[in-house]
Amino acid sequence: MRKPETIERLYLDFDGFFASVEQACDKRLRGRPVGVVPFDGTDRTAVIACSREAKAYGVKNVMPIREAKRLCPELILVPQKPDLYRRAHNALLSEIETVIPIDAAKSIDELTCRLDMTARADPVDLAARIKVAIADNFGPWITCSIGFAANRQLAKIACKEGKRSGKRYGDGLAIWRPEDLPAPLFAVPMEDIPGVGGNMARRLNRAGIFTTEQLYRIEPKHMRKLWRNVTGERLWYALHGYDIQAPPSGRGMFGHGRVLPPEARSIGGAREISRLLLIKAARRLRRERFYARGLWLWLAFRNKAWMGKRRLPVVNDDQAVLTALSDLWDQVRQSSLSGSTIYRVGVTLYDLSPADERQLDMLLNDDRQRCRWERASSTIDGLNSRYARTVVSLGYWNPPKSGHVGGKISYTRIPSAEDFW
Repeated sequence: MRKPETIERLYLDFDGFFASVEQACDKRLRGRPVGVVPFDGTDRTAVIACSREAKAYGVKNVMPIREAKRLCPELILVPQKPDLYRRAHNALLSEIETVIPIDAAKSIDELTCRLDMTARADPVDLAARIKVAIADNFGPWITCSIGFAANRQLAKIACKEGKRSGKRYGDGLAIWRPEDLPAPLFAVPMEDIPGVGGNMARRLNRAGIFTTEQLYRIEPKHMRKLWRNVTGERLWYALHGYDIQAPPSGRGMFGHGRVLPPEARSIGGAREISRLLLIKAARRLRRERFYARGLWLWLAFRNKAWMGKRRLPVVNDDQAVLTALSDLWDQVRQSSLSGSTIYRVGVTLYDLSPADERQLDMLLNDDRQRCRWERASSTIDGLNSRYARTVVSLGYWNPPKSGHVGGKISYTRIPSAEDFW
């Protein structure tokens, strides 16, 4: 395992990405506190993202709207525009690649790059050239923070710390050379270390570990034991400056979730939106050439949740998954929660198998019928692709007024254009 002797990685994080894109596109929002919300016309949801002006008042991401308005009465609420953020992401990455090749986009607002010898010698100049490229083409409203370190994990931590340094939020720069560590790392709260989080922090506290320095001082095997898997040991080596990367993870599921608008928080409204979400998930399943053996439906009520699963006969067509979804909704109607208000719905296709490794159920003689439905789904996909929107669907296609069914803001997955059809 190699331990770099100099900085080899750059990590970039756009500052208040969704809100800053809104400000770049609408001059009326510039210099004003902005909060991006799931949909317009209600204060019963949360602020998804906020601008640096809003952060100055104490507003945070995923804060209830009423609390955010109490902290910042002048907060301007803007309904989300996920396709705009996707297009901004692609445009920004194109500009950055005029300066340095991008190794990987880690999320819609974060990316990482490998450094050549010139960049390692003068990271300040590289960061300045990236920021100039963004400012020259997008104006001063979209900014980024950049971290440099020996590996990607340390560069990400440095980036987050640089974002919060100075008198204003964002537009930061932090360079953590191996010879300067671990002192800067010890100043980072343990809960801010990627891979720790609230639940893991409580487990570490029970083991007598309360600070990043204490975490740093334990043995790698102890880290594996605390995490109960190899992830903990990998984190130990990353914190100690080794060039370690987790193996690429395989695709495990396709799913979509959504906070429901007030007019759709009934059984009927939630069922209709779940049907649209599942069709979007099945389209993704087919685009990436997978089949699924299971369907999961999840509903969030005020103080409880309902979950149901249904086995599938290794399918990827709309008819099969929608039939299974209908069976799950029949279970919901028969449950004690059938009259309760539903606030969120999620659907997931799981237990996947690649299209070229499909194994049919030998006890279920439905392959002839299944092939017909698969051809129908393929034809529908082809027509929608031709016109770049949903012109044909299996059943009524009536997205809610706020739209964004299957194409919402995603921090962990970069949406494709097809998600918004």
